[in-house]
Amino acid sequence: MAHSNTIINQIASFFPRHEFEKLAKIYHTGQKFRVYSRWSQFLAMTMAQITGRKSIRDLTSNLQVQRHRLYHLGMRPTSKSTLARVNEQQSYRLYREMFYVLLAKCRRFAPKHKFNFEGKLYLLDTTTINLCLSVFQWAKFRQSKGAMKLHFGLDAGGYLPVFMNMTDGKTHEVEWAKKLTLHSGAFVVFDRGFTDYSWYQKLSDKNITLITRLKRNAVVYRIGNRRPIKDDSIKSDQKIKLKGIRADFRLIEFVDKETGKEYQFLTNSMTLDAVEVAALYKERWQIELFFKWIKQNLKVKTFLGTSENAVLTQLWIALCVYLLLSFLKFKAQIGASLSAILRVLQLNMFERRSFFELLKPPDQLLPINSQQLLLWN
Repeated sequence: MAHSNTIINQIASFFPRHEFEKLAKIYHTGQKFRVYSRWSQFLAMTMAQITGRKSIRDLTSNLQVQRHRLYHLGMRPTSKSTLARVNEQQSYRLYREMFYVLLAKCRRFAPKHKFNFEGKLYLLDTTTINLCLSVFQWAKFRQSKGAMKLHFGLDAGGYLPVFMNMTDGKTHEVEWAKKLTLHSGAFVVFDRGFTDYSWYQKLSDKNITLITRLKRNAVVYRIGNRRPIKDDSIKSDQKIKLKGIRADFRLIEFVDKETGKEYQFLTNSMTLDAVEVAALYKERWQIELFFKWIKQNLKVKTFLGTSENAVLTQLWIALCVYLLLSFLKFKAQIGASLSAILRVLQLNMFERRSFFELLKPPDQLLPINSQQLLLWN
């Protein structure tokens, strides 16, 4: 059998160590570490994400048991107090920058989105994480409640989170969306929570196609004749104006054949087929599935520190782990789900096996070569 490093060694090789150390020097604060390092912190928190550790004590106890296997990772012994202190005091910006280094690596292998146009397709949405205000005092939301909002933009090619920001619970999602750098020719899909006509006008001015749903109380001026209907799921397709802005839009009334429910889709594209507009909005559901997946499989709801810096450190490392799983999925090319890949990592962290061999299904065509079974013949 060919020699293989442990699975955790193969995971660590995904993160470019030379890039990491450059960033670690830039974002280090305070006195120089005598023994510990940001690389040790990063690997410890990465293993916490993969294995689902519930507390710093739980994490450091498990690392202590495996300490003889961690030496070759360049990882120093990790104590509870040291890890807690580094999470609180050392800037999360290191991991934010590392995330974008890994994102560029992943996008080289990511598949194209499933639609026929060439431009990038982005799915925008926001999710809220409830926090205990007495513990996370910086996360003020209401008088007796704490919360933070996670704003995400997914690239539909590979469903990679290319935009992310964390704000307090009171920040409206459209305020975040207005600050995004979107290039001409891009497509963005979002729900009615992002309604802002002045932003719609700016997107149209930049030649960015938007697809969303129309609010029930929107003031609409219908202009021109209705477009010919080519599919019985389309009730109407007409050019419209919205109150207060000069850009032209289309209002597409769509009927879901399965449920019979009617939807009103709004777009500034005059060339997309009406059925494709409906399919593009349906694609927005992928970001809802993304939120559900990270909340169920990564540690983004419970935290190993209480300061804003510790929370952001954990979130950015969680996103780095998501990119790791996505990269392995792209490279494996066998249709394995992210959940299946994560389970393989959890169960085989210290096994000396090739990770991609673990993902391959057993060959059903090979004969069974077992002397015990042959006794029955």
